[in-house]
Amino acid sequence: MNENQPPSSALYGMILDNVEDAVIALDQQGMISHFNPAAQTFTGISEKQSLGRSFVELFKHQTNLCALVETTMREGRSISDHETVKLHGRRPRPVSVTVSPLLTAAGQQQGVVLIMRDLTQVRKLEAAIHRADQMAMVGTMAAGLAHEIKNPLGGIKGAAQLLQMELEAGSELIEYPRVMIREAERINTIIEELLDLAKPRTPKIEQVNISQILDEIMLLQKQALAERNISFQLNLDPSIPPTYADRDLLIRLFLNLIKNAGEAVENGGEIIIESRIDSEYHLSGPGGRSVPLVMISIIDNGAGIPPQELERIFTPFFTTKTGGSGLGLAICQKIITDHGGYLKIVPRSEGGTEVKVSLPLLRKAPTNDHTVN
Repeated sequence: MNENQPPSSALYGMILDNVEDAVIALDQQGMISHFNPAAQTFTGISEKQSLGRSFVELFKHQTNLCALVETTMREGRSISDHETVKLHGRRPRPVSVTVSPLLTAAGQQQGVVLIMRDLTQVRKLEAAIHRADQMAMVGTMAAGLAHEIKNPLGGIKGAAQLLQMELEAGSELIEYPRVMIREAERINTIIEELLDLAKPRTPKIEQVNISQILDEIMLLQKQALAERNISFQLNLDPSIPPTYADRDLLIRLFLNLIKNAGEAVENGGEIIIESRIDSEYHLSGPGGRSVPLVMISIIDNGAGIPPQELERIFTPFFTTKTGGSGLGLAICQKIITDHGGYLKIVPRSEGGTEVKVSLPLLRKAPTNDHTVN
């Protein structure tokens, strides 16, 4: 053995301490004997707090996890759960868990080892694929509906306009063609929004200043909502440099989200818009080049979103607004996906909603796809 090479036990410990998966080893009495750095990150529990402690006692609130450990301890067989375990550490995260017996060369069980893998990004990708499937379905439907509806709709609107012209100004019937025209225009708007989801759009990539976009939209919305006495608070990081993106699409994205916040709050409510560099995630570009993410948060103190509706809000045509088309958030999601970013909506414990938009901070015009790590 090379004199600089550590003993095998130290080498094994070094390997376990450097893997990205959480590794927890227990002795035959269920006491924790190894708790690697990834396990500390996943659970929010330090090595000092864990070593020598009973696993079942330390994780008594994680019933699924304890059940896996107890089964392996009792039956001496490996068992896995890739779907139902969610760790409640500093940041709740779904994990894939495998628990295996620790056996000596003679086959005697000396404890168990848990290996946990973070599934956060996997779940995000699954959700993104599901939404992409929904958008594909909407696109197919929109392409078929647009032609079939637009032509007769134009005839209906034209006939209503002619009828409106024929009626005298004071006629009791004048309101009927007005309603017909208004509703025909609303249907046409919905069709146009459907086509926005369906048709590919060549992005106009240019250097844009996200802070400037947010500042301009905030000023416009502040004026539009002045009668309702809604206050705006802008907390933007001035150090965030310009990025490459489609300016028009970003304006549409943030205008839609800020208008949603304005509709969610009561008179005298508050909307907070924040930006910062996201330290939790980054993008890996070609050649392993790291690309930071810009996090934009739009926070309101409105009524919030009921938990049963949270999973459906990106579904096309689902809406809680009177007269809404249910396509606004679906379009926002498409804009963010086209930019390689993420959109997350989080209920606030104190009431209201926080919308988190993560966009890649690109210092050069993009030429390749990026993947999130």
